[in-house]
Amino acid sequence: MESTTLPKSWEGILDSASFIPITSMKSIERYRDTRWTKGLSIHETFEMVYIKSGEGLFEIGDQSLEVGSNDIVIIKPHQHHQLTAKSDHGCDFIVLYFKFVNKAHKDLSETSLADFINYVSGKASGAFINLKVSQKNDIIGLLNRILKEKASDQLGSELLNYLMLMELFVLISRALKAEWENSIKNKSPKIKELIQSAIQFVQNNYEREISITDIARYVFLSPSYFTRAFKEETGFSPMQYLLNIRIKRSCELLEETDLKVADIAHSVGFSNQQRFNDIFKKQMKMTPMQYRNTSKNIQN
Repeated sequence: MESTTLPKSWEGILDSASFIPITSMKSIERYRDTRWTKGLSIHETFEMVYIKSGEGLFEIGDQSLEVGSNDIVIIKPHQHHQLTAKSDHGCDFIVLYFKFVNKAHKDLSETSLADFINYVSGKASGAFINLKVSQKNDIIGLLNRILKEKASDQLGSELLNYLMLMELFVLISRALKAEWENSIKNKSPKIKELIQSAIQFVQNNYEREISITDIARYVFLSPSYFTRAFKEETGFSPMQYLLNIRIKRSCELLEETDLKVADIAHSVGFSNQQRFNDIFKKQMKMTPMQYRNTSKNIQN
């Protein structure tokens, strides 16, 4: 199958989405054979294998993985791998090869799945990711629709396949994120580690316009799950913690510099001075100027 590329007229619309668009679907194929074996191979692309029915054995790098019906395996680029079908009654596989766009430079990205799913870093996920889905899952429905559209080769098939691929990877990212969150539940050390990473992210980026979604994405959690976990661990909501950091830093600037209040507000991450004034007064029980005058009187 020829590479599927984004039509120029759609670039501006889809580039504003919250995930990285696919620049190239190298191919998608379906295999049915009682003796089918995928020999040792290595690719510059990601490879996604969906086992529609049957059983097989994957060897990826130095790891072995038994797979069966409704398993999805996503193999990263440059990983030696092979798949041997084990079912006497036959196997049915759908194999998809793809690459991503690096939004900053518009070149092909081969780094990690985190670029489009914000799920887990390259080191954490290893050479591949395995996901179990139900036969009626939307992911499977989309794969079948992509194959059907490929076979039809009608006017507009290239664009339609591109849009279905975008939807496919959104669904996969959600499924993987849910699995990731389930895997860390009741694992206190892992939760503590993630919350500490989030705290470090806030401390390093408080002066920027960051949101709860930005912080949650940094540790590969959904905003709702992250908010609950953060509050349980720290006693503060993520937003309250962020505001506390900003107000603490603004106090230091009010004490140590002669910067205008508007400049201080901007430097600690507030785009609106009035909002800064309101939050400062709520937390400190006085206005920024009153705080500055009080601190100078104490110093004198």
